[in-house]
Amino acid sequence: MIPTPAVSPVRGQYFPYIDGLRAFAVLSVLIYHLHASWLPGGFVGVDVFFVISGFVVSASIASFRGRGLGAFLAYFYARRIKRIFPALIVCLLVTAYVSALFIPSSWLSAVNQQTGLYAFFGLSNFILARTGRDYFAPTTEFNPYTHTWSLAVEEQFYLVFPFLFLAWLASRRGRWWSVGLFGVGLVASVGFAGWQSVASPTAAYFLSPSRFWELAAGVLLYQLITLLPVLTEQPAAKPRGLLGLFSLALLLAAFFVSTPQRFPMPGALLAVLGTLGVIYSLHLRDDLHRLHRLLGCRPLVAVGKISYSLYLWHWPVFVLFRWTTGLDSAPLRLLAVALAFGLAVLSYRFVENPFRHGVMRRAPQTAVIVCGLLVIAGGWWLAARMADNLHRLSLSTLSAHQDVWYPHGPATRDGFPECTAEPEYHDVEGGLLLSYEPRGCAEPRPLSPNTLYVIGDSHALAYEGLFKQYAIARSVRINAYNNGGCPFISLQPWRDLDNADCRRYADAALRHIRARIQPGDVLFLPSLRIPRFSDQWAYFGEASARAQMFGDEADAGRARAIADAIEVLQPFVEQGVKIVFEAPKPLFKAPPFRCADWFNATNPVCAPGFEMPRSLLEEFRAPVINGYAQLAEALPPLMVWDPLPALCPTEACSAWRGESPLYLDGDHLSGYGNLQLFQSFDAFFGSSLNNDAMLSDGR
Repeated sequence: MIPTPAVSPVRGQYFPYIDGLRAFAVLSVLIYHLHASWLPGGFVGVDVFFVISGFVVSASIASFRGRGLGAFLAYFYARRIKRIFPALIVCLLVTAYVSALFIPSSWLSAVNQQTGLYAFFGLSNFILARTGRDYFAPTTEFNPYTHTWSLAVEEQFYLVFPFLFLAWLASRRGRWWSVGLFGVGLVASVGFAGWQSVASPTAAYFLSPSRFWELAAGVLLYQLITLLPVLTEQPAAKPRGLLGLFSLALLLAAFFVSTPQRFPMPGALLAVLGTLGVIYSLHLRDDLHRLHRLLGCRPLVAVGKISYSLYLWHWPVFVLFRWTTGLDSAPLRLLAVALAFGLAVLSYRFVENPFRHGVMRRAPQTAVIVCGLLVIAGGWWLAARMADNLHRLSLSTLSAHQDVWYPHGPATRDGFPECTAEPEYHDVEGGLLLSYEPRGCAEPRPLSPNTLYVIGDSHALAYEGLFKQYAIARSVRINAYNNGGCPFISLQPWRDLDNADCRRYADAALRHIRARIQPGDVLFLPSLRIPRFSDQWAYFGEASARAQMFGDEADAGRARAIADAIEVLQPFVEQGVKIVFEAPKPLFKAPPFRCADWFNATNPVCAPGFEMPRSLLEEFRAPVINGYAQLAEALPPLMVWDPLPALCPTEACSAWRGESPLYLDGDHLSGYGNLQLFQSFDAFFGSSLNNDAMLSDGR
């Protein structure tokens, strides 16, 4: 959707219908991003932009009369830099700064900064594909740079476009060579997109090879219209008009009926064919009055002119609202749309136009390219510095009190001068092992003869602050295997599904543990074993959790999981290893970190509140505790450490203790919460690790 002027290089004529199409495209995307159910297929507006871009960029350079590849490349890339990067860099820098102010570091925002930094170089789609952040997943709505994936696809297309188009400028015979090159590329891309849409849907959606055909279709339409005058010189306007209306109907239907399944092939076909049909029907024709009047009406043309800036700005605005006040009420939605339009108009007036029509228009092409690359690099450097200084820029209490909020907690412990237990990181067949033990102590002590091994999902490493405190206080080595996001003996049939990556890492971690663990060592298995009521972006509801936890199907699944667990753990028990499970701790319906500041306290995600009846939690814990009892019968002397009494000593459990957060989100402990569990953890594991001599010091 890069804003190449909708003009014919031969006639010098402006085509308002192109801007009208752009308006349809950008408004469909905006409505979809505002509330997807209002326009379920609105995301295909991006596919409309791809076709338009292929068509218009071909028309805009077809009149080039320079000589040689170097001259053509300089001409082409100087134009692209002036069109794409001024507005993009301004938007990225403003977004980076505002994000630093209002978006706290968390799992939900983990890839935001990286996506933004890669967007400066047209590579953000690789980050989104590599991290598996599905475009249609709720988490995507909290990354202010997600929308730059489509710009990255276009920028990558422009890396190959001039080499495929160059023959077009050489001779009439060369024109057919260019058509052939784009045609072969289109066919190959269609085939690849069809395969990858099934084999790897996220990569298919974001990456250029499966999107090339959409831009190439626009290029080929321009080339064939130019080479075959019969396509535009039909005497009768009526058939052409009917084709145009039918194509517009196809396009509008695509906005409503398109679904994420099998995208972009064949999912994008309806939008692409509709766009091609409308452009073909109207190009170089002025006798199709109804279509011209519709797509050339002033409001649509005005929106089309600012469509690039509107596309750039609407998404970060919407994301910022989701992180702060929310975007669920009509007044807030209207305010967000108004702000997006206001920023788009300012960007068009003071950034886009000066570079299109100002002094840069006459600047030497080489100078434009060199200066453009320097500005891109400078923008990236500035955004990277903002990311590095997030803790200084942020207005969030999380940045001001990191040891309180984040599970890593403080690095030291009172009474042990100079001791730290920051983890050492080791690769385990592609996975990660974090090893904690006291280091740099003023009064070194011998390590406990026994080691605590830990394996689980993200809830295992959410005890990091506790591990550091315990390693320092009891001079113990703790080896924690990072299995975040992957269930490990979760006893939850809906989570213990086959996942090749999780299974591979779990097998590698178990092999690593078996090769090192000794009799008397402890294997601790903390994990999420009851369903969440909420996540960092939404409240799922108690009914959803109840449906997963109870019933014949859930009971049968747990029975299978218990049998599998016995098979995995039996060799450890026979070796003399002590097996310890974690009893489920309290879960909550709202994430405290999303509601801790003045600018997000009223967010709808906070509405479910931060208290839970202990009786409800006990009800959900019961099937898990019963499962532990069955495991203990088969694997004596299996033990269970229960953090619930320390976290919830009353009938009402709270995510807060006074003004301090026990939890970061609805189910992961905060750094402060880790500290509150030390006494319970110490009393339980101290004797398990045969460290009685050290327990007697009272610290």
